[in-house]
Amino acid sequence: QVQLVESGGGLVQAGGSLRLSCAASGRSFSSYGLGWFRQVPGKERTFVASISRRTGDTYYADSVKGRFTISRDDAKNSVYLEMNRLTPDGTAVYYCAATTSYVSTLLYGFDYWGQGTQVTVSS
Repeated sequence: QVQLVESGGGLVQAGGSLRLSCAASGRSFSSYGLGWFRQVPGKERTFVASISRRTGDTYYADSVKGRFTISRDDAKNSVYLEMNRLTPDGTAVYYCAATTSYVSTLLYGFDYWGQGTQVTVSS
C-alpha cells in the first residue's frame, strides 16, 4: 500500500504558476504509475496528467498540454505537477493518485488517492 499527501495548493492570479507536490509513504514507490486529477464541486473528478513507472512516460489532458508538467523523483518518493499560465478554469481540488499498473489516464485505473489540495485561480 501507499499513502499520498498533496501540498503546494493556494491562491494564484490568472497567468501565474504553482507547483504541487505529492509525498508518498509506503513501499516500492518506484513500482507505481502516478497521476494528478482535479475536481470542482458537483462535477466528476477529471484526469490532468500521469507518469509511468520505470520509463517516466508522460500523458496529459488536452486542456493542460504545454502548460503543465508532471515529474517524479523516486529517491524522494514524490511526484510533482508544475502548472504554468494558469486560468480560472483551473480552480479545483487537485488529487494525487497511484496505480499498480504501468500507467493510467483513467479515474478508475488508480488504486490509491491523496486527500487533495485546493488551487484557486483568480481572474
